[in-house]
Amino acid sequence: MASMLTQFRQLGRKIVAVGRNYRAHAAELGNPVPKKPILFLKPTSSYITEGEKIRIPEECSSLHHEVELGIVISKNGCRISEQEAMNYVGGYVLALDMTARDFQDEAKKKGQPWSLAKGFDTSCPVSNFIDKDTLSDPSNVRLWLKVNNAIKQDGSTSDMIFSIPYLISYISKYFKLEEGDVILTGTPEGVGPVSNGDVIEAGLGDIISMKFTVE
Repeated sequence: MASMLTQFRQLGRKIVAVGRNYRAHAAELGNPVPKKPILFLKPTSSYITEGEKIRIPEECSSLHHEVELGIVISKNGCRISEQEAMNYVGGYVLALDMTARDFQDEAKKKGQPWSLAKGFDTSCPVSNFIDKDTLSDPSNVRLWLKVNNAIKQDGSTSDMIFSIPYLISYISKYFKLEEGDVILTGTPEGVGPVSNGDVIEAGLGDIISMKFTVE
């Protein structure tokens, strides 16, 4: 299992992301608090790791950072119960759900999908794999993000609207979860724009951190 989990980038078939899973984040963008999870997909081609750069999409004028806890799935499953959900977690990653906000705003107005806004190349920077035993309580861990050394996001997974077991159970009703898949669990408040040359640093408590440059 350890070998599989450290290779999740190659083995995972999909990234399932959850929108508006923190009340304060929903409020800051003027969105209602959802009554059930809002899901969207990011292609695995959007993954990058440290040493690679976040690239601003062509014609994008408002690229936003969103720091998130990612759940790495350890085995295949459908219609997973909340009680069994954590048995499908192999570990975690720190992730950024980079968002072309202007693309998203236009898509929302027209009732169109968010694929370009959320799934462009380099839109999913991730950290090294975090072993499940290293993060004893994923439901209460600090998420933080700095841009050019200035703190922008500083929240806790304890503020999630929908818990990790609930998300795994809910998602598995509609998408078969497969070994190596990643679930992005949403972002706390404080999202904002980045520009060419900015340096983003993000962390999960003092467990792990990562740094990326925008170009």
